[in-house]
Amino acid sequence: MIIRPAKRTESVQEYYFSRKLKEIDRMNAERDSAGRERIINLGIGAPDGMPPAAAIEALRESASQPGNHAYQSYIGIPQLRQAFADWYSRYYHVELDPAREIQPLAGSKEGILLISLAFLDKGDKVLVPDPGYPTYSSASALTEAEIVSYDLLEDHGWQPDFDALEKTDLSGVKIMWTNYPNMPTGAPATMELYARLVDFGRRHGIMICNDNPYSFILNDNPLSILAVPGAKDCCLELNSLSKAHNMSGWRVGMVAADAQVISQILKVKSQMDSGMFKPLQLAAAAALAQGPEWFRALNDGYAVRKVLAGRIFDIIGAEYDKDSSGMFLWGRVPRDCRFLGEGAPDVSLGERVSDRILYGAGVFITPGFIFGKNGRDYIRISLCAKPEVLERSAEKIMELA
Repeated sequence: MIIRPAKRTESVQEYYFSRKLKEIDRMNAERDSAGRERIINLGIGAPDGMPPAAAIEALRESASQPGNHAYQSYIGIPQLRQAFADWYSRYYHVELDPAREIQPLAGSKEGILLISLAFLDKGDKVLVPDPGYPTYSSASALTEAEIVSYDLLEDHGWQPDFDALEKTDLSGVKIMWTNYPNMPTGAPATMELYARLVDFGRRHGIMICNDNPYSFILNDNPLSILAVPGAKDCCLELNSLSKAHNMSGWRVGMVAADAQVISQILKVKSQMDSGMFKPLQLAAAAALAQGPEWFRALNDGYAVRKVLAGRIFDIIGAEYDKDSSGMFLWGRVPRDCRFLGEGAPDVSLGERVSDRILYGAGVFITPGFIFGKNGRDYIRISLCAKPEVLERSAEKIMELA
């Protein structure tokens, strides 16, 4: 390399799943050569179902129109912003101004970095949940902000300990990341929790950034933090079509907030792209118009998969919450687990089990340590695998026992 990378890149590593998937690809190449069964990947939360038929038809039809292939507005077409507003009104009972309080995104993951770039200066502090989505920390680190972890613990229902937060030095804290229904734990959102977060943010002058992509998955009552009175004074919310509409590869998300917050995010976003492909926006608008029957059918399938994932945890001996929501099952590894295998003293229980099952049974299950120190004794199974794949995984792990 002819020049030295920016110092900010020293604060982050290649994303865990990027590294692990490369290893799995190498293992599969060897297995293919030997005529062996390929690795079963139960790690990534990428839905395997089809998007709504109306979205595919809207994409096909609009892509055939010659005028739809030019640059688009940075703020998204009016039809998409209105579709997001209607979606929030219909399901979350939140009223949003489609012209001023909604910004479409190339997936909510983009939004995490945009928000960080828009509001964090070097040395600012950010409250990040542990366990939590690693991108909250990496985006904060790339802006040279100081990460202040706050604990989520099983015996506290994976909710913030507000008493502990009140005793934390909050000087310089500008942002608090939250995510409910929670990934990776599956802890549900409640209006009581959201009300406490809004109160905390308002009293301490902290912007609460709620990441809300799992609210429809295995959940009959989707909630938004923006439904709390006064929430727009101190909150924003990210959402996405990736999970609830089987559209993860389409990269369509949004952020909703007060108009002043949206305008700051747009300042950054408008430097980074030239608008979303119009047929993609029209297709997303069609997907957002789906009625309750779409989500019922979606969740009927996930309910079956959750039971099968639970059977895998039963074989392993991991303890899990049968009432959790979201796209993953989260289980605690007992210290006497028969799948621990060998491992150095500093290797977490979750990683030891994950590696033993990967190398011994050819099934990849995510180790919880990647989400923070409070996930070290846990493992996570994605429900984005067909029932027969989950059943085959259980068979292979049982053979290893």
